[in-house]
Amino acid sequence: MTRDELKDKILTVLVDDFEFEKPGLDDNLRDDHGFDSIDAIELLGKIELMLGFSLSRQEKEKAMSIRTINDILDYIQQIQSSHRE
Repeated sequence: MTRDELKDKILTVLVDDFEFEKPGLDDNLRDDHGFDSIDAIELLGKIELMLGFSLSRQEKEKAMSIRTINDILDYIQQIQSSHRE
């Protein structure tokens, strides 16, 4: 998936499932949208479904540094490229 395709999918998930209103790519998920650790776990599950494979514990731990939607997109692209190798 291209970054634009990923962006569209992630924005749809955030709006439809997490009720974000007008999310910006550099918004702080926690401060601007009330995103918490339960939401993060749920989002990781949705990312796994989107990618079609389960994330390793190490990959999930890397997600702890995510703060913005751009961070989510960077994270997914990194995961995708590591699974292609």
